[in-house]
Amino acid sequence: MQQNAHSAYDIVVVGGGLVGASLVLALAEHGLRIAVLDTQPLGRQLWQRDEPSSGLGHFDPRVSAITPASQRFLGSLGVWDAVMQRRASPYTDMHVWEADGTGSIHFAAGDIHCEALGHIVENAVLLAALHERLHGVSGVDLLAPVALESLERLPVPGALDADQSRTVLALADGRSLRARVLVAADGAHSRVRELAGFELSEWDYEHHAIVTTVRTSLPHQRTAAQRFMDDGVLAFLPLQTAPGEDDQHYCSIVWSVLPERAATLMQQSDAEFAGALEAAIEGRFGRIEHVDPRFSVPLRQRHARQYVQEGIALIGDAAHTIHPLAGQGVNLGFQDASALASQLLQALARQDEPGSLQVLRRYQRQRIGHNLGMMWVMEGFKRLYADQALPLRWLRNAGMAGLDRTVLLKSRIMRSAMGMD
Repeated sequence: MQQNAHSAYDIVVVGGGLVGASLVLALAEHGLRIAVLDTQPLGRQLWQRDEPSSGLGHFDPRVSAITPASQRFLGSLGVWDAVMQRRASPYTDMHVWEADGTGSIHFAAGDIHCEALGHIVENAVLLAALHERLHGVSGVDLLAPVALESLERLPVPGALDADQSRTVLALADGRSLRARVLVAADGAHSRVRELAGFELSEWDYEHHAIVTTVRTSLPHQRTAAQRFMDDGVLAFLPLQTAPGEDDQHYCSIVWSVLPERAATLMQQSDAEFAGALEAAIEGRFGRIEHVDPRFSVPLRQRHARQYVQEGIALIGDAAHTIHPLAGQGVNLGFQDASALASQLLQALARQDEPGSLQVLRRYQRQRIGHNLGMMWVMEGFKRLYADQALPLRWLRNAGMAGLDRTVLLKSRIMRSAMGMD
């Protein structure tokens, strides 16, 4: 895929990460001229498996809980088989419980006649599979590494104008591109969103997420675990070392805590941190035998008040970021990419202009309500468990225990979270 000498494109996607790459693959091979811009190289060799015995850092600390709906989307792109050939851990059960209480919920794939609730996949594995496929499609120019310097909005073209470009992009290396549709897939600190003047609602969760990988003495048995505590939430997510291997002693952890608690945990030795982790998860996985390097990430929630302007659309973290509590961030992004690709291709089939506000608003209507709903659910959980008043704690425990006994409602929640409804 050589760089095209022409500067005019039907679609320019800024950001070649998980969501941006998936959108490009959904649009590729439909006769469109597509360019992908990224500040990082978009190479083929992004992931190589290291065996656990090789030492620290053999797992990517960033993982995603891929739902069956996202799995189907990646399968339609010709990517899921490549993910599974690298490594992905199916999980069949999830236990959720509250500290200092009796409330707990157990979700099991067998209850809804499914093989798995989802797969825990390292982000580096997903990205490698997507980029490998990206290098195999035609009609896509990969312009990376390069930075977006500025953008200029053009007057809306008339019906008879040959060039239907709506935006001009100036790149840091001096090149200039024209785009009928510009898509911002450049993450939470989106340059496109900033340059185009999208309004943003943003607030601090007042939590930091500590992420790392651990080896445990007891097998995870393909079970994810979440424990709600006074100062945050701890999740253990099962990992698999390699396809066909059944070493169930590695978990990715996401521990969301108050900033001062996060600072203390980050300063601890590996042995001290392992002890704190064992206590926080109540020994469910036995001893913590090994801890990979830890990373602490401040958590903020962001949501663009509008996802679209004439000729521009936001997807993924450029449009919304949520608490990692349910691991839904990348799934929401994949759903954005799928919905936008569908609307753009439908518009082209109708011979409508894909960059028109009318077309792009169809994508916004399809996604904004769902994304806002998920964000408010996460915010509700955060506030619910931040309040330690005794009556509320009793109600939380009673509600959790009652939900666990309500088979139909629990099944509905599982199917909805998995994208099956």
